[in-house]
Amino acid sequence: MSQERRERQKQKLDAHAPKRNWGRIAIYAVVIAALFGLAYYLGNRTQHKYDGFAKCLSDRGVKMYGAYWCPHCAEQKEKFGASFEYAPYTECGIKGDLHGVSQVCKDAGIKHYPTWQFPPTGERVERVFTLEELSDRTGCPVR
Repeated sequence: MSQERRERQKQKLDAHAPKRNWGRIAIYAVVIAALFGLAYYLGNRTQHKYDGFAKCLSDRGVKMYGAYWCPHCAEQKEKFGASFEYAPYTECGIKGDLHGVSQVCKDAGIKHYPTWQFPPTGERVERVFTLEELSDRTGCPVR
């Protein structure tokens, strides 16, 4: 086979070889990244849907006393989801000491968990509440 013929065959093969369209690939990459970003934003927003409610409880002077080892406290925390970080929570358990109680809780006279304290009377209730029940007691709207 002559050199000339080899070059023509090579040109034919190159002409039929798939070409990468980098512009289209870049657009697809941007669209996929935007979709992942949107999914993250929407997922994170729904996890924090009670932020305003938890902040309102704090503003109204409501208090929740609990312990890290208490299953009922964990149940109460789950009702708030990620918004629990804004809830008016006081930890009574001492890490590493299963029966230890923090001085704050001793001074407050807390015996059972979870204990909710409602102003202005200071009424204390020892149980898990639904968010709607807390809303009814405090006037804070569940959002």
